[in-house]
Amino acid sequence: MHSIRLALLCGTAAMLTLGAAGGFAQGDKAGKMRVYIGTYTGKESKGIYLLELDLATGTLTEKGLAGESVNPSFLAIHPSQKYLYAANEVGSFEGKKGGAVTAFAIDAATGKLTELNKQSSGGSGPCHIVVDKEGKVVLVANYGGGSVASLSVEADGKLKEAASVIQHTGSSVDPGRQKAPHAHSINVDPGNRFAMAADLGLDKVLIYKLDPAKGTLTPNDPPSASVAGGSGPRHFAFHPDGKHAYVINEMKSTMTAFSYDAAKGELKEIQTLSTLPADHKGGNSTAEVVVHPSGKFVYGSNRGHDSIAIFAVEADGKLKAVGHEPTQGKTPRNFNVDPTGQFLLAANQNSGTVVVFRIDPATGQLKATGSTAKVPGAVCVRFVPVK
Repeated sequence: MHSIRLALLCGTAAMLTLGAAGGFAQGDKAGKMRVYIGTYTGKESKGIYLLELDLATGTLTEKGLAGESVNPSFLAIHPSQKYLYAANEVGSFEGKKGGAVTAFAIDAATGKLTELNKQSSGGSGPCHIVVDKEGKVVLVANYGGGSVASLSVEADGKLKEAASVIQHTGSSVDPGRQKAPHAHSINVDPGNRFAMAADLGLDKVLIYKLDPAKGTLTPNDPPSASVAGGSGPRHFAFHPDGKHAYVINEMKSTMTAFSYDAAKGELKEIQTLSTLPADHKGGNSTAEVVVHPSGKFVYGSNRGHDSIAIFAVEADGKLKAVGHEPTQGKTPRNFNVDPTGQFLLAANQNSGTVVVFRIDPATGQLKATGSTAKVPGAVCVRFVPVK
């Protein structure tokens, strides 16, 4: 009985973590998961695409265009699963230089998207977006402008104008890529009190106090955590324990583990290790980091080596490299683990494919299910359970 009870508890925990995936509740249909794919638009892509994942077989079914949008590269799902938000990498918005953020309503029956409204992202090149745990504020990172912004969410899912726009300042050691700030992601901590912005240009993770009620960001004390010069921190993920976090460094192809003080909003580096096998030769840059819902594994994507790096999480939060799995495509950008923890879906940007891998719950190793969907310019993977 004890082992059965433990298994049930672990299964429930796996389903209820990983907020970026859109959440998973007991009343959802366990057999199906909607998958929204953000893209770069052009001759082939017209916006955000919809797939359906069969959780029994790992099979993906293409459901067509969910909603038209220009360069909706990164997506975020509202906790209610009624709304989706996209960071639009456009050159100008309403006649002014900078990007945009679009709010969509999700049709519960079909999964199709209806645009609600657009707002300025507060800077150029918005590349990452999240919704806070309460669904009150959308946060966006502007890579080109080197800034972050916060936009309050209205009761009907629409976005207000940015309540905060914070411009990063400074530079780091690489004159080619780090002459100026480049905010590459923004994430909310498990307590919904702090936001972490990884800035590739500064070699820092900047830390902000989050006020969901006011929809504002303010600098924290301590204001940041640093990584080794020339690392280029890109994306960031918290461990479910709320005591550890991980940043993947684009330029040096490394992963840095931090301990996290949730009371102070303080990150302290405890380890940095390579995302590549020792014998790799040639160019590479990293993209995404995802912690498995169980907290047992961390995954990172390599562009160049075109693989998912697999790490086991040790008791102290440090990582142990345990393998690499080819993504069966070119330039794996974002990827994600479904809320039940069974499958990893990799978006191969330059191949225009989304490939499904089954996750071994004991080892974290990946095995392709044989299912691949075609999505031109695929960049971002987000899940919503089929009700």
